[in-house]
Amino acid sequence: MDKVVVNPAITIKAIGHQWYWTYAYSDYNSSDEQSLTFDSYMIPEDDLELGQLRLLEVDNRVVVPAKTHLCIIVTPVDVPYNWVVPSLGVKCDVVPGRLNQTSISVQRGGVYFGQCSEIFGTNNAFMPIFVEAVSKKDYGDRNAYYLVLEALPEVSKMRSFTKLIPYFTYELV
Repeated sequence: MDKVVVNPAITIKAIGHQWYWTYAYSDYNSSDEQSLTFDSYMIPEDDLELGQLRLLEVDNRVVVPAKTHLCIIVTPVDVPYNWVVPSLGVKCDVVPGRLNQTSISVQRGGVYFGQCSEIFGTNNAFMPIFVEAVSKKDYGDRNAYYLVLEALPEVSKMRSFTKLIPYFTYELV
C-alpha cells in the first residue's frame, strides 16, 4: 500500500540493534560486503558540544540528497523497533524476521530528527535517528570521501584526509 510509483534515487537499509542503528547504502557497489555501511550511536550527554541536542545527536548521520525520492528498508537484528522521523512524515515498524519498506521524498535541505518509538526495552528511547539532507553536489562529495575511506583501509588510521585529498575537509572521529 505504501509503494511509490516513482523509482527511488537511493535505497538505504536501516538495521536496528540494541541500542543503535546500522545504515547501508547498497546502491554504490554490487555486493553487500562492499556497500557503504556505518553504525549510528547516540552521543552521550557528557560528550555533547555546545549547540548539540541531548538525546538526538548521533556520531554518524544519515546523509541524503535533497529533492530526491528515497526508499528506506528496515529490519531488526533482535527486537521490534520503529524508524520514525516525524518531520519527514515517516513511521515504519521494524519487526524481527521481516523487511519493511517505506518511501520518502526530501524536498528541502536541512536536518531531520527522529527516535525509535517502540517501547520494547529500557533503551529504545535512546536510539535517535538523524537525517541530514544536503545538496546533490555535497552528497556526492561526502559519499566519495567515505568510499575512498573504505577502499584504502590503511589510510583510515589517519585522523584527517586533508593531506591525502586536499578537497575534503572532513575529520575522522
